[in-house]
Amino acid sequence: METLVNQTIIIVGGSSGIGLGIARAALDSGANIVITARSADKLQAAQRSLNGGDRVKAIAADMTAEADIARLFEEVGAFDHLVSTAGTLPPGDPIGQTDMAGMRAFVDNKLIGAIILAKYAVQGLRPGGSITFTSGINKDKPPVPGGSVVSAIAGSFSYFARALALELAPTRVNVVSPGWVDTPMWDILGDAKAGYFADMAARLPARKIPTAADVAAAYIYLMQSNVTTGETLRVDGGHNLI
Repeated sequence: METLVNQTIIIVGGSSGIGLGIARAALDSGANIVITARSADKLQAAQRSLNGGDRVKAIAADMTAEADIARLFEEVGAFDHLVSTAGTLPPGDPIGQTDMAGMRAFVDNKLIGAIILAKYAVQGLRPGGSITFTSGINKDKPPVPGGSVVSAIAGSFSYFARALALELAPTRVNVVSPGWVDTPMWDILGDAKAGYFADMAARLPARKIPTAADVAAAYIYLMQSNVTTGETLRVDGGHNLI
């Protein structure tokens, strides 16, 4: 296992949720981090909360805008690892009622955004580095009805990573696939959140809903493991089994 001490890690979606959890874990592992997201205000708040001093840099960028991503990597220069957790709420309409504008926006944010990241990441990624993308449980357990689009996009990351792992070797490319994770995204449920989480935790083989810190450990592992590439690592508490 390689050390992350003094290595530079770019975390796309690092202002909240899983991305912010990865930032904390990477700092604890001795890395220098660059967090990026669309909202400059959220990035500044995240940067303050991390309390990492000069080891934390925040750069606002929209991963669907190629010019933003080109600027991000130009500003960072050489780096060791790229992690992308960025995303948006998935569409949930039955296929016969699909809003095409909303669907295209989701594809742009998740899949096209990941392709743009890979395009520009290779210019500054040091030998022996890695890229880690994020998919999700919907590829294994798609909601019915309404899960076809998100399932297709989430599932595509495994094949994208396998192909990139060959194309970019020895750069390692992997995917982390979380299930439900206790992040602010779920706060939209309001008071019902606690009940939903309790019910799901009782069903999961692990008997708990992972936190951002729980899931962050998987990303740290994939960055440190110099022989793991082209893999999709499930960290879903066994959600895919039920």
